[in-house]
Amino acid sequence: MQIYNTLTRRKEPFAPIEPGKVRMYVCGMTVYDYCHLGHARVMVAFDVITRYLRWRGFDVTYVRNITDIDDKILKRADENGETIASLTERMIAAMHEDEARLGVLRPDREPRATGHVSEIIAMVETLIDKGYAYPAANGDVYYRVRKFEGYGKLNNRNPDEMRAGARVEVDEHKEDPLDFVLWKAAKPGEASWPSPWGEGRPGWHIECSAMSTCCLGDTFDIHGGGPDLTFPHHENEIAQSEAATGKPYVNTWMHAGAVRVNQEKMSKSLGNFFTIREVLEVHDPEVVRYLLVASHYRSPINYAPESLGEARKSLERFYTALEGMEALGADAASGVGDGRFAEHFTAAMDDDFNTPEALSVLFELVRELNRARKEAPGEAPALAAELRRLGGVLGLFGQDPQAFLKGNQAALPLSEEQIEARIAQRAEAKQARDFAAADGIRDELAALGIVLKDSREGTSWVYEPPEQ
Repeated sequence: MQIYNTLTRRKEPFAPIEPGKVRMYVCGMTVYDYCHLGHARVMVAFDVITRYLRWRGFDVTYVRNITDIDDKILKRADENGETIASLTERMIAAMHEDEARLGVLRPDREPRATGHVSEIIAMVETLIDKGYAYPAANGDVYYRVRKFEGYGKLNNRNPDEMRAGARVEVDEHKEDPLDFVLWKAAKPGEASWPSPWGEGRPGWHIECSAMSTCCLGDTFDIHGGGPDLTFPHHENEIAQSEAATGKPYVNTWMHAGAVRVNQEKMSKSLGNFFTIREVLEVHDPEVVRYLLVASHYRSPINYAPESLGEARKSLERFYTALEGMEALGADAASGVGDGRFAEHFTAAMDDDFNTPEALSVLFELVRELNRARKEAPGEAPALAAELRRLGGVLGLFGQDPQAFLKGNQAALPLSEEQIEARIAQRAEAKQARDFAAADGIRDELAALGIVLKDSREGTSWVYEPPEQ
């Protein structure tokens, strides 16, 4: 198995620190608002990675943190006239609802920053004792960037280049403009914790250093996150953690690609984001998941309604092949030919979790399944079971085929009875050779997103929501 390491900028053979066990930390959400599709990309990418590693036999400990104290949280709670706890609990519950609908498994541990303040303070004290940090007169504590010799190695930049090209906020309390805050002194009325430097709260970067090492040890296998976190967040994590422990922090750094809208990064700050729940009001959650899985996890995705339409059509091919092929149990699953599909699927996923190539293997399997249904019906059940099994590694194909193909019943513009009645009227029109009337009914239903499919067995239909 090979994984692309952001730190070395190349694919490397993956060898966990402890054979057979993988310790992975992924930066989670700052819970001041609903999650958008950019967050969904990270959720789904590392869900697939976790599922696959477990499928390959690894014992995975997956940790994803929650930032529940932050300037944005304080600002939003104040705007809403609610407590910080009320806001963060509400947003955490919404995040869990969103990820569950997308088929994202919960991490093994989900530490919150507010639950690890003592560990954060202890790490800051260690950094001060070692000369890597200093308390300032304003009550803040800063990290000395130039003290850490490896600063910039994740992003292949040196501090001088960063200072020349960066827009760094002027702060008279810093020894160097590049120094960053580890502990922030509280302003009047703000949430705070007692510390050796006065009442305050953790800086953003130190949270993840403390929580990851607390949950996974000083050195662990994989650290992941979104593409915008490489600098400064992950760069600062390395500096903090390695200075505090004197050990390498992470062996493999992984970053998911961005979701873009009209080729611009989707983000709350730009105001061009779609929340997960907004999208799921219109589209089946598995369609959204398929869209995210269909691109390599490191590649950017350009979001557009038509891209979700294409994702649904791809899923329809799989579910149409599975329709009528009920769950068959282990006996059927174990009798799949020579195992070539699983072998090719594994080869694709072992190559830096290449989900597009893995899906191409599953499309080959669908073609074989469709051939078997016509030419060798006895082989079809085992092929269908294999498709379900391999698709499940990606978190796909878990629905009842008929239910998926007919779409969200609550969103249907007509009831099933009305649709079947119109199909019967169309059949009568065709029998009477009134093809104009038959075509009119088909077009009328298509305009509502109800697509008719004629076959020897009769006419079936699927619901494809019109593009928004």
